[in-house]
Amino acid sequence: MLVCPAGHSYDVARSGYVNLLQPQDRRSRAAGDAKSVVEARARLFAAGTGRAVLDALASRAATLTLDAHAGVADLGSGSGDLLGTLSARLPIAGVGVDLSQAAAEHAARRYPALTWVVANADRRLPFPDRSAKLVLSLHGRRNPSECARVLAPGGFLLMAVPAPDDLVELRALVGGQPLARERSHRLVDDHTGHFMLVEQITVRERQHLDRGMLLDLLRITYRGERRSAAPRVDALTSLEVTMASEVFLLAPVQT
Repeated sequence: MLVCPAGHSYDVARSGYVNLLQPQDRRSRAAGDAKSVVEARARLFAAGTGRAVLDALASRAATLTLDAHAGVADLGSGSGDLLGTLSARLPIAGVGVDLSQAAAEHAARRYPALTWVVANADRRLPFPDRSAKLVLSLHGRRNPSECARVLAPGGFLLMAVPAPDDLVELRALVGGQPLARERSHRLVDDHTGHFMLVEQITVRERQHLDRGMLLDLLRITYRGERRSAAPRVDALTSLEVTMASEVFLLAPVQT
């Protein structure tokens, strides 16, 4: 059981996670990713698909000056692979936060030594002020002011967003046209006032994927769900696919 300073108590589920999600923090009863989406993401990582950005984040985090058992928060932790990979390299006090109960349950079973929490990280992070040395975000949403609040002096925000050419071949085949989305400028602008940019790199990999992996990619990105795309999805057999992410390292602005 966890108890907050105000006296509220929260039970740890049998599978090892804590649910802090309040009714006002969810838009539906089944908030966040479904179990099938979480399992699809885990299958892809286990097969080595999409791991380039995961390994790049973990490797960069390992080069930062972190004390032993430093607090590390992973926002939108999903299947738990990022925090799990980092904890295998560094002795951290890792906490994964995700809106999905299925994601927290999956992560808790795979990485029981870490802490997994169901909460809405878009609103308020379930951490005290200046309690974390590192905040991670892999293709997830984040609240800049909350990230700045929980970071201790000398801490960092390390995050990744899909690059314009991410899954470009699959998007063209299923959607009919490879629409490019430039996120980096808006992301930096969103964090202005709370953070300063320290480093930006692009991580890119290309893999030849079979039908099963392509369907898993469609599941985790929610592409191919339109009825008009069904014939193109049904025709998928294999494809050479680009997976690309922009990685940003930011430091809080000292006030």
